[in-house]
Amino acid sequence: MGAIGWGTSPHIRCASLLLIPKMLGKEGRLLVLGYALAAIYAGPAANLRHNLNEVIASLGCTVELQINNTRAAWRVSTAPLRAVFKDLLGSKESLKAETQNISSAFEDLDAQVKSETGYSPEDAKGLEDTDQGKETRGAPHIRLHLSTQKLYELKTKLRCSHVVNQGILSCRRWFQRKHEQCMESIWVPLLKHLLCLPMKFKFFCSIAKVMEIWCRNRIPLEGNFGQTYDSLNQSIRSLDKEFSAKIDIKEEKRAGLLGLNTSWEHVSTEVRDYVERQEARLEWALELLRVLLSCTFLMVLRASFSYMDSYNQDIRFDNIYISTYFCQIDERRKKLGKRTLLPLRKAEETAVIFPCKPTIQASEMRNAVTELLETLPVLLLLVVLCFLDWVLYSVFNTIRQHSFLQYSFRSSHKLEVKVEGDSMLARLLRKTIGALNTSSDIGVETNNMPCLPQPVCLDARAYWRATLPIVLLICLCLAQAFGYRLRRVIVAFYFPKREKKRALFFYNELLRKRAAFTQLRRAAILRRAREQRAPRHHVVDILHHRCPLLHRWLRRRCVVCQAPETPESYVCPTPDCEAVYCQSCWDDMRQRCPVCTPREELSSSAFSDSNDDTTYAE
Repeated sequence: MGAIGWGTSPHIRCASLLLIPKMLGKEGRLLVLGYALAAIYAGPAANLRHNLNEVIASLGCTVELQINNTRAAWRVSTAPLRAVFKDLLGSKESLKAETQNISSAFEDLDAQVKSETGYSPEDAKGLEDTDQGKETRGAPHIRLHLSTQKLYELKTKLRCSHVVNQGILSCRRWFQRKHEQCMESIWVPLLKHLLCLPMKFKFFCSIAKVMEIWCRNRIPLEGNFGQTYDSLNQSIRSLDKEFSAKIDIKEEKRAGLLGLNTSWEHVSTEVRDYVERQEARLEWALELLRVLLSCTFLMVLRASFSYMDSYNQDIRFDNIYISTYFCQIDERRKKLGKRTLLPLRKAEETAVIFPCKPTIQASEMRNAVTELLETLPVLLLLVVLCFLDWVLYSVFNTIRQHSFLQYSFRSSHKLEVKVEGDSMLARLLRKTIGALNTSSDIGVETNNMPCLPQPVCLDARAYWRATLPIVLLICLCLAQAFGYRLRRVIVAFYFPKREKKRALFFYNELLRKRAAFTQLRRAAILRRAREQRAPRHHVVDILHHRCPLLHRWLRRRCVVCQAPETPESYVCPTPDCEAVYCQSCWDDMRQRCPVCTPREELSSSAFSDSNDDTTYAE
């Protein structure tokens, strides 16, 4: 179909060649924009996503590592205790035999504590009279109202008093016996009574009562003897029961701040699923963008046919070029002595395009600036993503370099309990406390190297791949002006007669505008003159007087062509006017100021409607 169209229709051939300049214009930029977005997604965006996933995985791994280390430390620290209980359970039968022997041996101690020997009821009655507020009428009453500690203290006091009383009686008997011996040994009547008189001092024996006071105030008995005896008695009775040991470990889970009992694994899974869903949506959007970009060629082809149709149907469409035929018309009129247009005035040059000039002209500059501003968001997106990627890589790399942790848990102990003796209690203690004779030397060493984030840094080639489409997009914005000039050349080649009509129309249009140049430009000139007469800000005046380097940008401009003021510029001498004109524009105004000249005195030969002016085709 393309070959048939090329062979039979000049419209097909023209539209096909118009694809080249159109690819340098808006449609081509749309295609490059799709590649730029794809490059940004495949470069900084993908790397940013990878680094964020690494951080999420690192956090999950770190928490899991902490849990595992805590679990290992708990197991290592409780291993000796579990071994002790295991040994105790293993020696259950032997412990039963030992406890039976201890129970039989404890009966002697129990009989000794409960014994009432060593004191007489008279001593108990005497002590009853001296104790304050204590009802101790015999041992049965003592046993009913006092604890074991008080009971044994009272028995000890009674025994002490009994010993003291017996000592006093022995002392008196000794004095009596010595007095009798003395009287028998000395036969002189008066002398024997005198010498044996000291043997009658039996009252010295009462000094032993001091010991009774000491026994009552400072009884040589431990304060916790009764409690210890009761505990031991209860323990001995419990030894007859079955010996068993059991270890229960209960794990308590605490709810979070919001009352949710959510584990880290669940949170990590939810975050990972959310990221994957967002990635799937982004992938779907990119696939849709690729499908739309595949249809860009149809848009370019349609734009080519649209430009060709508008060129042939609308004589004002994109008719602003000073073409070769335009120059030939002006040269022919010059030879005939008629009014010519070339060279154009400064104010007229802003509305036309010279195709052979290698610079972007005023009519093209506005469109180029607009296209560059439309490119700015994509450029900012690239800069922001690259900056974020670099910042995150720097942060994560710093974390990786300075967050290495070496977990070292060492448990070393050697416990040795020696129980000497051959008694049954010693053997029981060797069976029980002797199980604590354990020694261990355990070491656990781990590190968080597998859990550290492993960020990836984009190399220069990746940055170039992401930047090159943006650079190409900016170059297309600048090359669009030259590509659009090529459109007219291609269409003029296939439709030369139409091009001559357009050039002739454009020449006549400029002639009519020049004839009414002053009146057509009067509104703009009046507006600019009012702006010049408006008082400048005092800061601008200060800068104008104190900064000579800024005079170039603070100078007044021509009210016609906006050229900066020069010494050759003309300033209207009319009061309250002072409009500035460059020399060429003053000549074009026929040396009459449109600002202060009445409208009726200006030329009124213009009959062109400004709404029908030729425009630049985008």
